[in-house]
Order: sequence, then C-alpha cells, then structure tokens
Amino acid sequence: MVARRLSTRNDCPVTIPPEDTETSTEGGDRKDPVAAFGDYVRSQRKLAELSLRQLADMTSLSNPYLSKLERGLHQPSVTAVTNIAKALGVPAETLLAKAAGLVPGFDTNKTGEAKKPTTEQVIKQDPALSDDQKLALLSVYRSFVDED
Repeated sequence: MVARRLSTRNDCPVTIPPEDTETSTEGGDRKDPVAAFGDYVRSQRKLAELSLRQLADMTSLSNPYLSKLERGLHQPSVTAVTNIAKALGVPAETLLAKAAGLVPGFDTNKTGEAKKPTTEQVIKQDPALSDDQKLALLSVYRSFVDED
C-alpha cells in the first residue's frame, strides 16, 4: 500500500503511513524495516523513561527528526542510529540491525565466543512482553540488584 497525503487547513501536506505499517504496541513488529525501527526506538525510549525532547538533547538530533524516525517516515543515518543507541544504552549493532531490517544475533568477542546479553537487555528486547510488563520487570530486577 502507498502512503496517502492529506491536506490540512494551511494546505501543508501530512503523510499518513500505509495501513500495513500502523503502530504496534509490541515495539518493532511492523513489516516495513523503517517502521519497525521506529517502533523499536519508541519502545526503548519509553523503557528508558525519556521524552522525545530529552532523547533529542542526548543525541544532538532534532525533535522533528526523531519524531519522523519513530513514526517510520524517515530512514535513519548510521550516525543517528549510533547516537540513539548510546543514549538509550542499547548495543549499536542491535539498533543498526533493526534499522537494516535484519534480525540481530548475539555479538561475538575476539575469540569468537558468544557475548551474553545483560538481563536488562534481554527484558528490553523480549517481543512477548508489553512495554508495561517490561517496565515492571525492570523495576523489580533493579530493586533486587540495587540492594547490594
């Protein structure tokens, strides 16, 4: 399906994404890689409890640019993806793979052994959990870990 354009009162075009790429509540389940990347970034931003403006400040990217990325209306640059990854505490490789539409695997270290993801990374990336469930699990996990 093709994106439709509507006119507003000021005759400024508004782009509406195709119906098969509507926003998903699971963060990254859309068919279009650009849209799935946007869902994933939004999900990770919400898990980090950051506003769009805060993420923009942390990444030196503009608020409108990040908004377009999250809505799946713009293909991100490699620099933008790595800046977003740093700000969200997500491995850059994972975010780059999402942006490219690839399924990320585990990173390997210099000896070729699989690098184990952290508990927080696994919770954040679990597609079976809703954003609210992820927040609850992260809160409980952090309360146990921070007791030291």
